[in-house]
Amino acid sequence: MSEPTQHDAPAARPGPPKRLRYRVPVRVRHNWRLLALTAVVLLTLTAVAGSVRVHAYVTSEDRTSETVVTEDVQGTVDVFDASTAHTVELSYGQADYDRMVEAFFEEGEKEYIEADVTIDGTLVPSVGIRLKGNSTLQGLTNADGETRSLGAEDGMGGAPEGMEPPEGMEPPQGMQAPGGQQAPADTDVQAGQEEQEDGQRQGPGGGMGGMVTLSTESPEDLPWLIRFDEFVEGRVYQGHRELAVRPATGSSEYALNEALALEVTAAADVPTQDHAYSSFTVNGGEAAVRLLLEHPDEYYTDESLDGEGVLYKALSGGSFSDQGDDPTDYESSFKQVNLKGSQDLQPVIDLVRFVADADDEEFAAGLPDRLDVDSFARYLAVQNLILNGDAIDGPGVNYYLWYDLDEERFTVVSWDLNLSFSGSADQGSGDEATLGGMGGPGGQDAQGGAPQLPEGVELPEGFDAGQAPGAAGDDQGGGPGGGNALKERFMATPEFVELYERAYAGLYQEVYADGTALDLVDAEVEALALVDGVDAGALAADADELRALVARRTEALAADEAVTASTGP
Repeated sequence: MSEPTQHDAPAARPGPPKRLRYRVPVRVRHNWRLLALTAVVLLTLTAVAGSVRVHAYVTSEDRTSETVVTEDVQGTVDVFDASTAHTVELSYGQADYDRMVEAFFEEGEKEYIEADVTIDGTLVPSVGIRLKGNSTLQGLTNADGETRSLGAEDGMGGAPEGMEPPEGMEPPQGMQAPGGQQAPADTDVQAGQEEQEDGQRQGPGGGMGGMVTLSTESPEDLPWLIRFDEFVEGRVYQGHRELAVRPATGSSEYALNEALALEVTAAADVPTQDHAYSSFTVNGGEAAVRLLLEHPDEYYTDESLDGEGVLYKALSGGSFSDQGDDPTDYESSFKQVNLKGSQDLQPVIDLVRFVADADDEEFAAGLPDRLDVDSFARYLAVQNLILNGDAIDGPGVNYYLWYDLDEERFTVVSWDLNLSFSGSADQGSGDEATLGGMGGPGGQDAQGGAPQLPEGVELPEGFDAGQAPGAAGDDQGGGPGGGNALKERFMATPEFVELYERAYAGLYQEVYADGTALDLVDAEVEALALVDGVDAGALAADADELRALVARRTEALAADEAVTASTGP
């Protein structure tokens, strides 16, 4: 009998499959209960909190800035030296300019384009420039004669659809007719300004003070913002990241009213901006005389305000009102300027909510811990004294908030004074300021009523007169219609009204009664006369009108209750 060979061996049977538990790693088998519990918790959180928005809060004590200066162009002379005849020359590509204009007209975007600027003989290449302003650009026309009238999306009120002016009434200079129509080409607009019988100073053609007709065909007349680090990171000019080039105003060809307002504000010890006059040319074209203005930027805070802090800009169209718990909901009302990344909007949110929620007793007791109330009283007093109808409670929402990180309280910073010295000289300490040229003395009453419409103007069906442009804002505490909850509550609190009236009387004596305002007009005229291209006749006319308004204001305020109560009989 032969032995079996390899080929004769029976086939091996497959063994039983391993149990499933032996396929799972030992560590997992030992900790399966913990893993299962974790999975259940994650599923529960996903189901319950999946739609909840996560809020980011910065709690760091770090006070460093994300921006680092790598080049500080010194130039030849201080750009804000009033004793110097300054020059600014701008050059850019026409195609870039045309594209920027198109973006503004079609989308409302103010895009930067690259340009070279020469300041007092010092070339600074590759800076960023863009259009600057909101109400200033209302009525801007392009090469085709088309006008982009700013509306609610720009933070400005517009004429309601369907509103028609009375027969024969023409829109003021620089204002677009209802429905986007063009003003008639033969409209006769009186040049210069008019001094009204009641002392009210209006813009050209009796329009809204501060408004002028601007055209993209005359870039030397447009409002510009020059940014030195837009295309070259870390560069500043004499410590400034940005420089504003201001246009003429409806009250002055040379913005003399704005320059005087800046000087008066500084004299009142209210935070403001430096300024100077300069000739201004674009691509070698005709020179214009322009007001150069310090722009509150990343570095503005270092020299203009004491201590370390955060600067916030109130945005046109925004609101000083409680928007809820989400910080992102406040970004349409306030913009953080500096210390981004290490600080945030929370201090502003806390202030807004305190103003909204505190009862009268809590407000009076707690506001001094959150706001420099003496400085705010001076701020409000000086805005009234200079007839500025577009300040913290105006339609342009023109102010900044400075938050001192050591004192943990705010100071209000004045901004954009181009509508100053253009209202009624008879406006009293308790009257609401108005936009120059709108309404009679006092414009809106002290209760914030809507301005009266001209005789013959018919409102569209169903339209409420309180919705008219320039009407007081609603309870949202600010926005396109004007109004500000902080100011309103401040001026409704007896303790703070006393501060305001005391500041008002003191500033009247310092600025008007002793002749300081008239001296400041003379100083600005002297500085302007140094600049190439100044029309001596136009300057003299501007100065004479401003002096007359200051004299009328001085006389009117001598009888104001806040002044007489302080000086006595």
